[in-house]
Amino acid sequence: MAVVKIRLFVEDDLSTDAPLCIAGRQAHHIGQVLRLGPGDLVAVFNGRHGEWLGRIDAAGRKACAVTAVRCLRQQPTEPGLTLAFAPIKKTGTDFIVEKATELGISRLVPVFTEHTATNRVNDERLRINAIEAAQQCGRLSVPEVGVAKRFDDFLQTWPMTSPLLLADETGTGRPLTSVLSEFAEPGAKLAHGLLIGPEGGFSTEEFVKLRAMSFVRFIDLGPRILRAETAAIAALACWQALIGDW
Repeated sequence: MAVVKIRLFVEDDLSTDAPLCIAGRQAHHIGQVLRLGPGDLVAVFNGRHGEWLGRIDAAGRKACAVTAVRCLRQQPTEPGLTLAFAPIKKTGTDFIVEKATELGISRLVPVFTEHTATNRVNDERLRINAIEAAQQCGRLSVPEVGVAKRFDDFLQTWPMTSPLLLADETGTGRPLTSVLSEFAEPGAKLAHGLLIGPEGGFSTEEFVKLRAMSFVRFIDLGPRILRAETAAIAALACWQALIGDW
């Protein structure tokens, strides 16, 4: 059996004998960290064509030449869940992106609310974190990292036909399992979203706007006050277990 020491996300199309150029951080990791060279094997995926076995033909400090050999796994259909979240301190945001990727999220959207602790995010950093998490956890896609939006813009652009589950820290939401049971019909393909607020919670004005939106479903995550990171992971785990691909 072929021994594969690393999984790599690539942008290129994958097919038998397709040449691939691995550059940047990935090339450095292959050649300088793992010390792989010509003849060694890697696994590659692009989110479209499944996972492929790749053979290293040449390895340098800045680039590696790889040839796709054969398909190892076909591309699966994944749940279309969006996680919208208020960015928090750097390590907390990194944690959310990493764990949400492992839990099968399809799209990540930073949302700046009135009480959000920061007013900027590094899109490239989020993308890198998502790629590395996807490589590590074995999934065959990388979640899309959407452009950060202001709270009002996010609500105005959200699709009216897609339920948006809101983690309500005020205690007025319905139990998450009860809300999810409404969307648990076999074969249902409805896209969903999950919105996690900032560490300071949504403002009164923001709650008024949320309650005016017909697509928003207020959910309760139990009797304890959860940190933003914990709320996101807990809700995603429940969603996957009840109506996702678990």
